[in-house]
Amino acid sequence: MLAGVSIDYYTQLERGNAGGVSAEVLDAIARALHLDEAERAHLFDLAGTADTWRPRGDRPAREAVRPSVQEVLDSITSAAAFVRNGRLDILAANPLARALYAPVLDGPVQPANLARFIFLDGRDSGFYADRDGITHAAVGSLRAETGRNPTDQVLADLIGELYAGSEEFRGMWTSHDVHFYRFGAQPFRHPAAGDLTLNYNALELPADPGLTMIVYTAIAGSPSARALDLLASPPSSST
Repeated sequence: MLAGVSIDYYTQLERGNAGGVSAEVLDAIARALHLDEAERAHLFDLAGTADTWRPRGDRPAREAVRPSVQEVLDSITSAAAFVRNGRLDILAANPLARALYAPVLDGPVQPANLARFIFLDGRDSGFYADRDGITHAAVGSLRAETGRNPTDQVLADLIGELYAGSEEFRGMWTSHDVHFYRFGAQPFRHPAAGDLTLNYNALELPADPGLTMIVYTAIAGSPSARALDLLASPPSSST
């Protein structure tokens, strides 16, 4: 009633029969359900792919970071920056990000995957100080990606791996929450630099759809800035 559609039509939409649904109807449903920005985008993604079909075996090529993007990363010297795809694979990083994310990047499976590290890697041991926040961000990001790319077999395989290997992931995945990891503060417990809280901004790369650059900075003069400086300094060698 609030969306101005019939019960039968709304029931069809909930069952996935959304082919040809108008943007006006989706807007009305989003308003009626009080969807936030991430949830609204996910609704439109789901509706846009409802009548799209590709063979299940169609595996999209793994994204590659262009050399000029790597040059941008390497030019950032006072912040940690890396590029990831929608599956949360880290595809490229600058030296400071490699130092900050060493516990993630040093894993046996490459490219390193943030969700796999969070839910399956026993080496996590508190690297993300806000466990609740980062788990919800990871699951919500993957759920949003399934709406954008429902036929991505690599993504489906990753989710299957996480679902089979982590009871925590299984419980969160069934909630169907979506999340945008765009900006905020992320606390870390780094094995070499100790506790630090960094501000992050997620910058989408328009020329490379699906790729996002994450940049972590610290407030000048703060303990976190000093910890970041420690990571930026190469270890001194004895003579």
